[in-house]
Amino acid sequence: MRNLANLLGFQLIWILSVWGAANSRWWLGPLGVAVFCALHFALRANHRDDLKLIVAAVVVGALVDSAFAWSGVLIYASPVPSVYLAPLWILSMWVGFALTLNHSMAWMKGRLPLQIAFGAIGGPLAYWIAGRAWGAVVFGESLPVVIALLAIAWGVVTPSLLLLSNHRDTKLPE
Repeated sequence: MRNLANLLGFQLIWILSVWGAANSRWWLGPLGVAVFCALHFALRANHRDDLKLIVAAVVVGALVDSAFAWSGVLIYASPVPSVYLAPLWILSMWVGFALTLNHSMAWMKGRLPLQIAFGAIGGPLAYWIAGRAWGAVVFGESLPVVIALLAIAWGVVTPSLLLLSNHRDTKLPE
């Protein structure tokens, strides 16, 4: 039941972030993820594992999405703080994604081909839907080029973050 709540919480973050960005309400993503984090950490015992993943995912997400923004491959709606950097609403989704890795997405651990496929298909699909259905992102290059670049990025990022999630802190500090 907790994993289902985790998955639904992440989907809600995605919708709030994308809808908010498309409607000049970029702050909805950060606000939603703050609530999601508060609820998540209130219900979970070992916070260190998830905090480690949040830091890693935000760093990776900031680099990946900033590279796409800076190069003009992706043009984000509500580009706060800058058109050349990953917007805060995108980083909110990276936080939410990190909180799924040890929970609703843990079933993929140890299944590298599945992780690569999941990232290479799911990542580009999420951006495409965010752009096509919501107008939160515009592709600055042709559809095949952007999809290929996103597939490569997410095909590497997803298994990398899941690998990091395997290195769990089993002992709490005294």
